[in-house]
Amino acid sequence: MGKKLQILVCILLATITSNAQQIKWAADGNSYFKSEGGDITKYTMPANTKSVFIGRDKLKPEGLQKNLTVRNFYFDATEQQVLLYTNTKKVWRLDTRGDYWLYNVKDGSLKQLGKSLPASSMMFAKFSPDGKSVAYVSNYNLYVEDLAGGQIKQLTKDGNRKLINGTFDWVYEEEFFCRDGFRWSPDSKQLAYWQIDAKSTKDYLMVNNTDSIYPVAVPVEYPVAGEAPSPYKIGVIEIATAQTKWMDIPTDPILQSYVPRMEWSGSNELILQHLNRKQNESTLMLVNTTSGASSAIYKEKDSAWIDILALWDNDYIWGGWDWLNAGKEFMWASEKDGWRHLYRISRDGKKETLITAGNYDVMDICRIDEKNGYVYFMASPTNATQKYLYRTKLDGKGKAEQVSPANQQGTHNYRISANGMYAQHSFSNYYTQAAQEWITLPDHKGINNENKVADALAKADKSKSNITFFKVKTADNVEMDAWMAKPDNFDSTKKYPIVFYVYTEPWGQNVIDQYGTADNFLYKGDMAKDGYLYVSIDNRGTPVPKGRAWRKSVYRKIGLVNIRDQAMAAKEIFKWNFVDTSRVAVWGWSGGGSATLNLMFQYPEIYKAGVAVAPVGNQLTYDNIYQERYMGLPQENREDFVKGSPMTYAKNLQGNLLYVHGTGDDNVHYNNADMLINELVKYNKQFQLMSYPNRTHSISEGPGTFEHLSTLYTSYLRQHCPPGARPSAVTGTTTEKKGF
Repeated sequence: MGKKLQILVCILLATITSNAQQIKWAADGNSYFKSEGGDITKYTMPANTKSVFIGRDKLKPEGLQKNLTVRNFYFDATEQQVLLYTNTKKVWRLDTRGDYWLYNVKDGSLKQLGKSLPASSMMFAKFSPDGKSVAYVSNYNLYVEDLAGGQIKQLTKDGNRKLINGTFDWVYEEEFFCRDGFRWSPDSKQLAYWQIDAKSTKDYLMVNNTDSIYPVAVPVEYPVAGEAPSPYKIGVIEIATAQTKWMDIPTDPILQSYVPRMEWSGSNELILQHLNRKQNESTLMLVNTTSGASSAIYKEKDSAWIDILALWDNDYIWGGWDWLNAGKEFMWASEKDGWRHLYRISRDGKKETLITAGNYDVMDICRIDEKNGYVYFMASPTNATQKYLYRTKLDGKGKAEQVSPANQQGTHNYRISANGMYAQHSFSNYYTQAAQEWITLPDHKGINNENKVADALAKADKSKSNITFFKVKTADNVEMDAWMAKPDNFDSTKKYPIVFYVYTEPWGQNVIDQYGTADNFLYKGDMAKDGYLYVSIDNRGTPVPKGRAWRKSVYRKIGLVNIRDQAMAAKEIFKWNFVDTSRVAVWGWSGGGSATLNLMFQYPEIYKAGVAVAPVGNQLTYDNIYQERYMGLPQENREDFVKGSPMTYAKNLQGNLLYVHGTGDDNVHYNNADMLINELVKYNKQFQLMSYPNRTHSISEGPGTFEHLSTLYTSYLRQHCPPGARPSAVTGTTTEKKGF
């Protein structure tokens, strides 16, 4: 559920990240490419000089009136052939279907691939290592196209919505970020691929009531908690014969299991990660592609769950394996010593060396610079709301060195070149707008004497910010990070309404020291000007860099531990005399919507009004990968799912509730709304409901939708948690607390 929160937050952060996402470093690390202004440009280091690599005049196919609109582009190994990705369509979350064109740098030729296939049906096209072919998926089947002759060969022919070749079903994509489901062999003669068999997976039937006179049922294969996942196979198919050999990978015949990562480790060998159904046992396996035999080389168990790499490092969403020492070792991450650390593992799994060490979490892997013996990574040992670049020796013998300047306190991001010499550096904090610059590493000096981040910090006026970061310790002795945005012209002798913004689950960190962190994107107006206190708190279980115990303390207790932490923190905040405890609201989206419901139902004496957007009302309705990872199996501990579900406590509602949901939500399905409504009706609990017809989890489709939702949200908040300061009933008391 948490990645939906990330999508919403990304609305605020798009200006920070959009440029970084367009950069493609050249293989040698001395230049990078961008799509800008209709051209594909090249920037050469160290001067960062710009040149046109493919001019827009080269991107107009013969017979077409307009130039290609390039959504993305991909090079072959020589950087002399370019795949241009255009005419894209969304598949669940991302635009992963479209058309591909081949541009030849040497002769300037441009031709469309997959011309005999339906428009916008090609997925994940990529060059073979020898650059002679391109493989892709279309309509659940694998194809390969010879670039010299143009012949298209269909490699699999059994694919359909329920038997998926080379890509994934809804739940693998949503929870493991698995989208691209095939890999070229090093010798360009084979493809290894996933096949997902969803024939026995039940469909959720969403109803489209808006696009035709008669309603249309929209099926989505969706295994809920307690349902077995769709079985997988790993196949290796020969390009020449189109014959597949299936790999022998053990699984539980009843519970099933998962393979979220797979790559080639040699010309006739694969390496993959196998997870059991509960996702608390991870086994790395080598698979002989000739015989199909697999062998375990490295195992790990956790009493809670094991996060796969792509869950905390988005660079690995599209695959990859970090080999070291010419393939004799690889880098791996584990929380087994209580912190997320990096290890180097021998190819046979018999030897491991701790690379990072200390009481801190690795937050992101930025670059492995094996030539100079370093790994660059993000961490923040002393402040969980911030993020900095560090590096340490790959042999594990050095101490972690902070590379980000110590006087630039806030949130840093880097795109580091392949050779580790250059980086695009982005920075902001809560009072400094996002700035971006080019630097050299490891000295962190600006290219062409750029000092854009330092200049932005120098110009920023911290005193003008209404945001305060603070820590709150509860009666349970739990200390949490939080921020508060105070009203304009704040007067500590008066009382103000307070609005809590929540997520609370293992997928969302709200309290981040970056610009715009306390903006309320749904509020139509200015909360500070209107006189609201706006607060967010990161409870136990949120994915902050505070160690394994913090993050996994919610195992089998989502809906209880996270909710109590929030409520107990609110009680501490209420000790400040400027908080009007008669005007208290809470709101959130997705997992935050679930938390909003639980807070209002379990602690009705605290929260007087709430807005829950697209929440899970019954944990048994949500998908198995997410819910079972954090809650266990309903077959074994169903009572935990019931205890954590908002509908269990719906009878306790006392305050004013606005419930919002899209009827076309393929993620948190609308039956959550119906189940919760039944409970509220049963106990005569009055509330307001807004159903958005045929809208998905983002409630973003259709003209006027966001404007309507924003207006509804704001009006409801103003009505049931009225804005503005009121005189304090208590005079002569001191309401200021250190830090405020």
